[in-house]
Amino acid sequence: MTFSFLAEPQMMRRNFLAALIAGAAAILGGKAQEGHATTGQADGGTQDRSPTKLAEMRQKLRAALPYECFTVAGVDALSEWKRLHDLGQGWPVIIGDDEALDRIAEQYSLDDPAMLPQSAHPSASLPKTAAEIIAAADGVNVPGALRQFWQDEYGDDEEADAMPAEGSWPSSTSNAQPGFTIASDVLTGKAFPRVHILLIPTPHSYEVPAYLRWGNWNACPSPEIHVAALRYWHHRYDAELIGLNGDTINMRASRRPSTKAEALSLARDQFYYCADIVYQGTETLAPLAAGLMDSDWWFFWWD
Repeated sequence: MTFSFLAEPQMMRRNFLAALIAGAAAILGGKAQEGHATTGQADGGTQDRSPTKLAEMRQKLRAALPYECFTVAGVDALSEWKRLHDLGQGWPVIIGDDEALDRIAEQYSLDDPAMLPQSAHPSASLPKTAAEIIAAADGVNVPGALRQFWQDEYGDDEEADAMPAEGSWPSSTSNAQPGFTIASDVLTGKAFPRVHILLIPTPHSYEVPAYLRWGNWNACPSPEIHVAALRYWHHRYDAELIGLNGDTINMRASRRPSTKAEALSLARDQFYYCADIVYQGTETLAPLAAGLMDSDWWFFWWD
């Protein structure tokens, strides 16, 4: 069973912050200069969405990321990750290409009114600190909270997908897990020419979503649920977060489930956490479970 969203370009998640960035760039940049592209009137003025202003805004968002960034060729991403990991100066996380780094920077500053003014994002509020998110994660009971999260997301929707069937155990698991995807183009499989790695000031990979304020859009869990889930799987399977971009997480587990029953239980919890890996991927739980027994790599993707 292949993951359909890896083969269909239209299934890739939309850049849901594009309009927000453009609006913020307009507010921070003032009225459009003569000859610049505009998108109409807003409160009596014009919004400047010229490529120059957008580029300036993206650079400002990147600069707001308070973490050291290393850039290498995509083919060298894992070896550089290991080098940084072995230094013991923080947890390295592979982010992906330039676009992926921009998406991470956007999410980090999404709720920061100093970066994206209230007038560009009316619901903006002061973002939680990493310490506050980690503290909130202490109150999240995994795996029960994952099932509750899925029910909250899909239970009240009359057209929502039902709980998937267990399905038949596959004869082959070669396509059950996509493996490590962050450093390459998911459509072609080719490594990116350049890939960024952020060094996060924590020894624990499961705290990375807190430091990046990652999640809480569409059906993607909030940062505290990510922290709680990843911590739970770290303790049970020695699973570590290796790569993360705007909508995907790559983890690597040192211990695999040893029985089909254990693998199915883990697959069910992973479905609650990230329903798209089944709804738009394996379709039933058994192929996902088989992949978890056959591969060290875990893959999560939110539409």
